[in-house]
Amino acid sequence: MGFGDTAKRIQTLADKAEQTYKRLNDLRDEVEHTQTTVSDTGERVRALENEMAEQRAVLDAVAREVGVDLDSVSAQAHIAEAETATGDGVDTDDGTDTVPETDDEGTGSPANER
Repeated sequence: MGFGDTAKRIQTLADKAEQTYKRLNDLRDEVEHTQTTVSDTGERVRALENEMAEQRAVLDAVAREVGVDLDSVSAQAHIAEAETATGDGVDTDDGTDTVPETDDEGTGSPANER
């Protein structure tokens, strides 16, 4: 094997090493950017959670002031959410769902059982 082949192989190896080094630097930059984004997102989430807690406290105070039963409202919301998630509506032939009617008070009792 001559010096020409050895020089060619060394140059190929040097080129690949340079490409690998560039890829590692690009990857390092991406990781740093991702870490910054995750950190910023975490701070925003904490701020939003604090703001939601403050808003909840204000809403609870207002609800108590006007005499709203918070437990009842919460229970109704959870029931409605569960019915939507489980698909308690009745399938019709046209592809739409119908939900059983409730009485005028919104208690969830079927209207025809009054």
